[in-house]
Amino acid sequence: MSPHFPPRRFTPTRNLLAMAICMTTVTPALAEEQAAAVIELGATAINDSSLGSTTEGSKSYTTGSMATATKLPLTMRETPQAVTVITRQRMDDQGMTSINDVARYTPGLFLNQSNGPGRQTYKARGFDVDNIMYDGIPSAYTGWVVGAQPNLAMFDRVEVVRGATGLVTGAGTPSAAINLVRKRPLAEQKVTLTGAAGSWDNYRGELDASSPLNDSGTLRGRVVASYRDANGFRDGQQEDHGLFYAITEADLGEDTTLTLGLSHQKDKTNVFWGAIPTDLNGHHQDLPRSYNPATDWEVKDQEINTLFAELRQRLANDWKLQVNAIYSEQNALFRGSYQSRWDLSKPLSRTVYQSAYDENQLGLDTFASGPFEAFGRTHELVVGASKRIYDMTERNYSPYDLDYPIDGGKPNFLHTGSSRYLINQEGVYTTTRLSLADPLKLILGGRLDWYDYDQRGSNEGDYKVTRNVTRYAGLIYELDEHHSLYTSYTDIFQPQDNKDPSGTPVRPIEGKNYEVGIKGEYFDGALNASLAVFRIDQENRAVEVDKSLCRAGQFACYEASGEVRSQGIDFELQGALTEQWQIGAGYTYARVHTVKDAKNPQKVNKPFESDTPQHQLKLFTTYHFQGPLEKLRVGGGVTWQSRMYNDFTVADGSSYRLEQGAYAVTDLMAGYAVNQHLDLQLNANNVFDRKYYSSISKSVNYGGDTFGDPRNLMLTAKYSF
Repeated sequence: MSPHFPPRRFTPTRNLLAMAICMTTVTPALAEEQAAAVIELGATAINDSSLGSTTEGSKSYTTGSMATATKLPLTMRETPQAVTVITRQRMDDQGMTSINDVARYTPGLFLNQSNGPGRQTYKARGFDVDNIMYDGIPSAYTGWVVGAQPNLAMFDRVEVVRGATGLVTGAGTPSAAINLVRKRPLAEQKVTLTGAAGSWDNYRGELDASSPLNDSGTLRGRVVASYRDANGFRDGQQEDHGLFYAITEADLGEDTTLTLGLSHQKDKTNVFWGAIPTDLNGHHQDLPRSYNPATDWEVKDQEINTLFAELRQRLANDWKLQVNAIYSEQNALFRGSYQSRWDLSKPLSRTVYQSAYDENQLGLDTFASGPFEAFGRTHELVVGASKRIYDMTERNYSPYDLDYPIDGGKPNFLHTGSSRYLINQEGVYTTTRLSLADPLKLILGGRLDWYDYDQRGSNEGDYKVTRNVTRYAGLIYELDEHHSLYTSYTDIFQPQDNKDPSGTPVRPIEGKNYEVGIKGEYFDGALNASLAVFRIDQENRAVEVDKSLCRAGQFACYEASGEVRSQGIDFELQGALTEQWQIGAGYTYARVHTVKDAKNPQKVNKPFESDTPQHQLKLFTTYHFQGPLEKLRVGGGVTWQSRMYNDFTVADGSSYRLEQGAYAVTDLMAGYAVNQHLDLQLNANNVFDRKYYSSISKSVNYGGDTFGDPRNLMLTAKYSF
């Protein structure tokens, strides 16, 4: 369904001018004064002419509602945190195929590849994202170890909530919640065939078929199959990505819907670990982007099988009950090397390593939600419980050699043993939205968690967190029909295995997110805008204390006294400027620095991680022509970020600052609807062929320089019937 623009009320100049004026009424100075409170958006009704939560077919760059932040189905304006949605339309327009692409183009997210081009991590507001959510259920993510890149072919949208999200994820970092929402079966029959060909022999084929499975339409099914075979801009680079996804929905009655599904994803690449080391003097090596530091025997081979189920039961008085379950198994083999010089007096050599992983994850979540009456007003309530199990077995091999010959062949890896650990997390939570007055809403939430880490075969690494309390509060005030002020506080906890002098695990790290801002909603929700000022305090970070304080046998001991602070600004505009013009744009400033570190006081007020940019600007827009050119659409975008740097010691003992200066990358797109069935699209990325490092080294000992993609093209043909 296309975005709805009411007749006579659509006056872009007037509405956009009003938006600009209202957005600038919250100045950074005012926001700093209110930084102890976090913000929420005013409520706006979603009617039949407005966008819904599903984005497929909407042709929009925004959504009507999302529940990632609080479990309540709120509009963006009603959600008291900085939020972004990457819709199905935007994924298609920019040719996104993996979550790496989402990280590249989503405001406030940073794709970090300092551990190698295939060992990616994602950052937000200066902290690593350690949970990826699927239909609202969190799944542990460790990108530098076994983290896979979810294939976007099976998802309707990606919802991102920046800041602490402990209410919905439980344990984690105060970075962001990235929620991938799966495609659902359609009410009508539709089949789409997609073929794509691009630079470096990048070929992709995709089938997406959905249909009712009985005459009444109470049983519906959908299948998505995708395969991509690609080389890369690095010499000898090869990749294979396969996906099969199947889902069925059954209306068991007027009030009951059961969903069952599965996915099988298999990814393989021979370039994942090795980034490029610097010279001994700390300078970037003058190498072409095609240089590949890897060897021909390296491989990263991952297979992920997932089963999921959902039961939705509509109850009396507009209440509903929802039960979700997900189980996944991932088998991964990593065999690789990276160029290193751990002894600076010796020539460049390799660090070689092989490991295999069996990762099993189970997620269960059940909640009831609905309205209730009190004090003459209608309010909303959510009550739920969740359980997560993470079971990891790592099989180790020798040699793990730090000084392997640079031109040595494949080592004879031998299995030497295995290690296993188990994480069990249980929680109960509640959220309520209280209508204090017609323009004033208060969201309150709380969560209680039990966290148990069990290192199988040894009790030395075990630890527990009992009855950890997570808090959520957001106040939203509607200024007028289009604008709302909000303030909010959210937090999250992160257990840590460091021991204090008595041998007891130190307190969990606590991330506290304060936010204040203003949000705008225009054209019945077809366009959303927001401006937020935030501060995150991550407290209780483990800091090593004098070894003389440790108990006998303890190699090191710690205290929970370290603190890191992130503060900055989020601005975003997403949705339709006119019926033909879609835009997704955002600017983020985040300064992350150390506030307390008793062990290393010289770090205080210094950047926590200087190789993450403080400023990021991301924009992409498309325009559909009318009249004689109505079959044509064009688009373009730019991603810009400020400089990154690392200070480290070089071979002669002096210090050196390695930098990647500020840079911008420009992308273009053009599409043509040949007829109602066939659509052609050409994407040109990095059209000016900007040469840059997406990540940089931290040391002369090992590589961290990773080149960004050079200019590349992708032609996509899509046939639907």
